[in-house]
Amino acid sequence: MGGLTKVRTRAAEQAAEGVPRLEELYVRNAPWALRTAYFLTGDPDLAEDLVQEAFVRVAGRFGHLRKPDAFPGYLRRTIVNLFTSQLRRRALEREWLRRQEGEAVLFMGVPEPSDDLWRALATLPARQRAAVVLRYYEDLPEREAAAVLGCSTGAFHQLVIRATTALRQQLAGVEL
Repeated sequence: MGGLTKVRTRAAEQAAEGVPRLEELYVRNAPWALRTAYFLTGDPDLAEDLVQEAFVRVAGRFGHLRKPDAFPGYLRRTIVNLFTSQLRRRALEREWLRRQEGEAVLFMGVPEPSDDLWRALATLPARQRAAVVLRYYEDLPEREAAAVLGCSTGAFHQLVIRATTALRQQLAGVEL
């Protein structure tokens, strides 16, 4: 049986089993995914790119999902992983630019957020910020959020504690 025939057969089996189509999954999951990505990045355009990339990656494996209900979890974890990778890539770019002494480099400024809470959130390390967004914005149980970040629940709990402590210190005396 050829590869295309296998894909069509699997798609027919999924349709018969009541598995939602990819378009349905996108419509159902894109709004929350976009909000999550925005809270992680702080940039609506970057958030859209992140969500699209995550959907492309998860959709590539959609035919292999045993439990279609697991799609949101896969998508959420992919968004966080892509965000973390993006931060690592930026750090490498900044390091390379720092080493380029004497060469003129132009930067496009990123607009400063107007909200004190957002500015404080943006100062947190990436994993702490992701932990706060997953726990308090996404309202995920610790076990699920820890799975998204690929760590133990104890490690996740410590990320949240460190993040909230840092936020409290930064926002002390600020009227929210």
